[in-house]
Amino acid sequence: MMQVPGVGAFVRALLPVKLTGDFSVTFGVWVAVDPADLKRASAVWSEPEYQDLRLRGRLANALPVWGLLSAPVELEVRDPEQTPYCTSSSDPGLAKVLTEIWPHEDVLSEVP
Repeated sequence: MMQVPGVGAFVRALLPVKLTGDFSVTFGVWVAVDPADLKRASAVWSEPEYQDLRLRGRLANALPVWGLLSAPVELEVRDPEQTPYCTSSSDPGLAKVLTEIWPHEDVLSEVP
């Protein structure tokens, strides 16, 4: 988590992508959130309430293959030992990334 003066508030999140061959890749992304939500997340991050944390924001970095910078995304905690996961989006492109199975070779060839 971080607050950058003059830029915004950001939370780290995990963005899982299903790949062919029963593989998957998980991208670590930054999500821009409302400063009040950052404060709320910070208050519960190391507390039992963390497991119930839900956030909304926008992707603050582009994804290899798809781009999608600034796409709206919803986050939720799946495992209290990990950062929140990107779980859904009202953006059709990001919704497809989160729900469809993608060609293993096409995705991994674009990852540095």
